[in-house]
Amino acid sequence: QVQLVESGGGLVRPGGSLRLSCAASGLTLSMYPINWYRQAPGKERELVAHISSTGRVTNTAESVKGRFTISRDNAKNTVSLQMNTVIPDDTAVYYCNAYQIGTRNVWWGQGTQVTVSS
Repeated sequence: QVQLVESGGGLVRPGGSLRLSCAASGLTLSMYPINWYRQAPGKERELVAHISSTGRVTNTAESVKGRFTISRDNAKNTVSLQMNTVIPDDTAVYYCNAYQIGTRNVWWGQGTQVTVSS
């Protein structure tokens, strides 16, 4: 059974840093593109960052560009989201997902809460 588990969320002060991790069981993450999404209360889910299966292509949303970085660790079968210089608007539940191109196969984690507050 495939399972994605996000971790690393918590309370952080504005200007601080946090590193989220997405770990998989039953799925080799290096075979799939991975996205990080976030959803704040009352708002739609937003795509935050993307990394290709090879890791050679990464993209981040304009709202986090220059502050967030997505990366892979294939040896650990994880994908991370490094969040620097966080702001209150980064407060949300963060989700990772993996998908198989050309199919309807999509896997989601349960999410991890990030709260940016002083």
